[in-house]
Amino acid sequence: MAYQILVINPGSTSTRVALFENERPIGSENIFHPASELTGFERIIDQKAFRSGLILNFLEKNSVDPDALDAVVGRGGLLKPIPGGTYRVDRALLRDLEIGVQGEHASNLGGLLAHEIASRVRVPAFIVDPVVVDELEDIARISGMPEIPRRSIFHALNQKACARLAAAGLGKAYEACNLVVAHLGGGISIGAHRRGRVVEVNNALDGEGPITPERAGTLPAGGLLELAFSGGPSRSELKKKLTGRGGMLAHLGTNDLREVESRMAGGDEKARLVFKAMALSIAKQIGACAAVLAGEVDAVVLTGGLAHSGAFLAEIRRYIDFLGRIVVIPGEDEMAALALGALRVLRGEERALNYE
Repeated sequence: MAYQILVINPGSTSTRVALFENERPIGSENIFHPASELTGFERIIDQKAFRSGLILNFLEKNSVDPDALDAVVGRGGLLKPIPGGTYRVDRALLRDLEIGVQGEHASNLGGLLAHEIASRVRVPAFIVDPVVVDELEDIARISGMPEIPRRSIFHALNQKACARLAAAGLGKAYEACNLVVAHLGGGISIGAHRRGRVVEVNNALDGEGPITPERAGTLPAGGLLELAFSGGPSRSELKKKLTGRGGMLAHLGTNDLREVESRMAGGDEKARLVFKAMALSIAKQIGACAAVLAGEVDAVVLTGGLAHSGAFLAEIRRYIDFLGRIVVIPGEDEMAALALGALRVLRGEERALNYE
């Protein structure tokens, strides 16, 4: 049976829209929003009607009858911590997206826009594997300070989608595999997937974990404490150093790995040192997740934008090849991942989950 699925992925300056027939994309558009279009909205949530109109225009331009849709799926936002899966957009989920229960973010619009469009034609609206997916075991929540428990916020959508692809390549169900999945982008999250659950992962939002192109990663605690109380950077400036202007950018003035590789080719030894340090920090996190799985690892999956770099992957693999099979799935396809989450429910392969 052919299912028509509309996928909506709102970002801070764009709204990506795509139409899928089962697994196959049959139309898409990345609608950019210049700053002048958004300045009149006090909150991100106030943009809902504006963006909804643009999505309806996309359907009209592509001669898509909304009544032909079988489901609408949106990018999940900063909800309460929930297990992974495909969630039906219900009143409780809408409420928490509207109030920003864990903060305001453009992705909060995903479920709201999906519901707005779906309710017009009386089809289900879904979200799939939002960043707040939390499947940590209790032991993984313990840090060295009871006041600061560890949190699960990571690239759940891409990690879960790539884990399923890797499992299929092994001839297994995702729920039957043990995998270490490394999402390598501007932010990096590395998770231990034990039989379909991410039982350990670094909090990529706060910059925990390895050095990344833009994030500092886990730092020497004493040095961070001294810097915080040195009278130097303000709280907001320090946060930027941790999660937006740290890592490779802080050392080399760029977050573009291609530029770093070009500088290395020209003999820049500092660029080479930082390149190697970032790769090593990623490898150490992968090794830590393999230890969480007690060495029972079916495969290590390397994905995200940085996985397009053969030189960078070769540097990481120097340290992790001993773990066994390495699967490389470069880039990320969030639109397909969202569509597949809805499709599994429509086909009866999974049950739609309730938010509460």
